[in-house]
Amino acid sequence: QVQLVESGGGLVQAGGSLRLSCAASGPTFSSYGMGWFRQSPGKEREFVAAIRWSDGRTDYADSVKGRFTISRDNAKNTMYLQMNSLKPDDTAVYYCAARGGMILRTGVRDYEYWGQGTQVTVSS
Repeated sequence: QVQLVESGGGLVQAGGSLRLSCAASGPTFSSYGMGWFRQSPGKEREFVAAIRWSDGRTDYADSVKGRFTISRDNAKNTMYLQMNSLKPDDTAVYYCAARGGMILRTGVRDYEYWGQGTQVTVSS
């Protein structure tokens, strides 16, 4: 059973930075893909970034390219999302997710396992 626990959310001013963490437990993740999604009130959950655990290949939503960086630490079984130059539009609950398989996916329905979410609020 895969378990995912996010941390690192909080309140930050526009232009600031935050780093989210997702601690993963369960099977060996070498054949898994993992991702970050976010959801703000009244909106659908949307893709932010994804990483292939085996080789670190990444994919990003256009809205965060150049500002956010997804990474993982194999030894700690932890995934990160470094968020720089934050904007008020980045305000949302951020979720980490995992799926079996080597292909990077960006759809909510492609992911089998989800964390509980962590709130990120960016003030203007």
